[in-house]
Amino acid sequence: MKFHKEGIPSLIIVILFALIVNILTYLFLNDYTIIKIIGYIITSFLFIIILQFFRNPNRNRIQRDGEIISPADGTVVVIEEVEETEYFNEKRLQVSVFMSPLNVHINRYPISGLLKYYKYHPGLYLVAWHPKSSTENERTTTVVEDNKGRSVLFRQIAGALARRIVFYGKEGDNVSQNEECGFIKFGSRVDLLLPLDVKLNVKLNEKVKGGITTIAKFNTH
Repeated sequence: MKFHKEGIPSLIIVILFALIVNILTYLFLNDYTIIKIIGYIITSFLFIIILQFFRNPNRNRIQRDGEIISPADGTVVVIEEVEETEYFNEKRLQVSVFMSPLNVHINRYPISGLLKYYKYHPGLYLVAWHPKSSTENERTTTVVEDNKGRSVLFRQIAGALARRIVFYGKEGDNVSQNEECGFIKFGSRVDLLLPLDVKLNVKLNEKVKGGITTIAKFNTH
C-alpha cells in the first residue's frame, strides 16, 4: 500500500495543524488532561482520514482486449440509456460509479487506445447521486478510441465534497487500459458512456474495483 502523490499537500497541512495544536496544548493547557487527550484524538483522526483518502493500493494492470474495465472503485448507481450530446450525439448506455469518501479515489483508463477528446467543464457541486450532476457539476469529459475503432466516453464528476478534479492525459496521447488517468479528491463519481450493443457485466448497486472489475464487453460481431 502506497500513499498517492495527490495527497501530499493535504498531508502536510494536517501534520502542520497537528503540530500547532499539540504544541499550543502542551504550552498552555498541559494541566488539563482531558483537553490534551481530545486534542490528540482529533489530530490522530485527521491524520488517519488523510491516509485513508489518498491510499494507493498495488494492483496488477491486466490488459483485457474487448473489455471495458471500471475506471474507479465504488458502487454502480446508474444504468440507463441516454442521449449523449457532447461528442457522439447519439444514444449511449450510461453506467455510473459512485465513489464514497471511503473508496480509493484514483481513476483509470477503461480501455487502451488513442485519447481523441478531452474537455474540462466548470460547474456546480451537487451531490454526486443527483440526476443533474452529470451535466451541471464540475466535470471532465474524455473519449478513448481503441485500435478497432471502438470508443468509450467517460466523465470525472465532482460532488458536494469533491472540489478538485485532476486529469493527467491530453488529446493525442496513446493510453493503456488501467493506467492512472486522474484523481478526484474526496470521492464523487465517474460516468461511462458506452455503445448500446455492449454486453453488460454489472448490475445496479454492485461494488466494483477500478482496474479490476469488467463493466462490459464490446460486441464482437
